Amino acid sequence: MQSVTSAQTGAIGGNKSKSPAKVSALPGRSSLDGELMSRVVTSADRDAFNALAVHYAPRLKAWLMHRGEGDSTSEDIVQDVLTAVWQKAESFDSTKASFSTWVYRMTRNRWIDHKRKHDRLQPTAPSDMINLVDEPDDSLHAGLEEAEAAQAVRDALATLPPEQKQMLYLAFFEGLSHSAIAERTGIAIGTVKSRIRAPLKKLRTTLEAHRKDVP
Repeated sequence: MQSVTSAQTGAIGGNKSKSPAKVSALPGRSSLDGELMSRVVTSADRDAFNALAVHYAPRLKAWLMHRGEGDSTSEDIVQDVLTAVWQKAESFDSTKASFSTWVYRMTRNRWIDHKRKHDRLQPTAPSDMINLVDEPDDSLHAGLEEAEAAQAVRDALATLPPEQKQMLYLAFFEGLSHSAIAERTGIAIGTVKSRIRAPLKKLRTTLEAHRKDVP
């Protein structure tokens, strides 16, 4: 696989805009990405891969830098992600998700792994909980209503008590079972279940209330 150059990942170097950095599918982009990935899968087409890298590398880097990562670290993570795209191209299924959603989630997971490895992930911090929630990747396609609903959920997450945030993090971001969470934290399994159930109910209520308010 041809290495991604600094020109590709560094196109936005130094630009730390405070506006939300999203990896959103552009109108008509999904079909193009699907075609390029098909060429990568069927014939290991390096030109097709590089076309994807040139488009997405600066956007993924912008997403990482918006979350506080430095220029070098962001480029390293993007390099790892694009390497994985090349090596795991056959696992991409366009019927389940757009390429932008797939590569964004891969970047998000690598970023979480990096923060965990360097002990910089504090799941009880509101900023981390907000950042760990999926962005509305296809908001340009899904429309303003879905983007606003996602923002309402992120806002609700930020208001949860630390103990509930911790339970949600362990359950959904580390994928631990209730019993595994109880064993790790020393908290009774009944308490673990209630600390997960309560915030989920709150988030569901928040989302339903938001949808009722939408004309």
